[in-house]
Amino acid sequence: MQIIEKYFPYLNEEQKKQFTSLDELYKDWNSKINVISRKDIDNLYTHHILHSLGIAKIIQFTPGSTILDVGTGGGFPGIPLAILFPECQFLLVDRIGKKIKVASEIAQSIGLQNVTCKHCGVEEEKNKFDFVVSRAVMPLGDLLKLIRKNIRKEQQNAMPNGLICLKGGELQSEVAPFKKTSIIYNLKDYFKENYFDTKKVVYVSVTNK
Repeated sequence: MQIIEKYFPYLNEEQKKQFTSLDELYKDWNSKINVISRKDIDNLYTHHILHSLGIAKIIQFTPGSTILDVGTGGGFPGIPLAILFPECQFLLVDRIGKKIKVASEIAQSIGLQNVTCKHCGVEEEKNKFDFVVSRAVMPLGDLLKLIRKNIRKEQQNAMPNGLICLKGGELQSEVAPFKKTSIIYNLKDYFKENYFDTKKVVYVSVTNK
C-alpha cells in the first residue's frame, strides 16, 4: 500500500481504506478463482494496482466522465481507477463469467458506488463512453475496430475521447497505423520500479464525427 501513497500522496481516508482492503480481498478470491497468477499475487500493489493507475499519470478524468474497461479480468485497470476517480462512472466488462464475478464482489466489498460489472464481450456493449481502457487485452487495431462505436462524440476532458491501453514491450509496429492519432507514454518516466522499464500507456484519440 505504501507504494500507492508514494505516487498518489493526495488520497483521502476512504480511498486509503479501499486500496488497503484490496490486498486481503484479492488474496482470498484468488485462492478460489485464479484471476492473478499465483506466483504474482504477492506483487499485487506494484504489478496490478499501481500499473493500472499508470493511466492516471496520463489523464485526470473530469468528474462525470464515463469509462469502459474492456476485458477487465478481476478488475484491472477499472477498480483502482474507480477508487481514484470516485466522481466518474466505470463499466467493467469481461466475457469470462467467473472473472467478472470476482471484480463485482470486490467492488461491492469496498463500497464502490461508481462501478458496474457486466458479463459480456465488448462487441455486445452498445453504450457510449468518454474513454475505453484496457490492459493487454488484444492487438490495438483489433480493439479499436470493436470499441469505435462506444466512443462518445461530446468532449469533456483535456484529451480528446478515445482508447487508453496498458501495454508492454515493443509497440512501434502495432501503433504504426495510428501514428497520427496516438501517443505512447513510458511508465518508467513516472514510476521508478524496475517492473515499469518496459511498460507503456498507449493513447489513441477516436473522433466519431
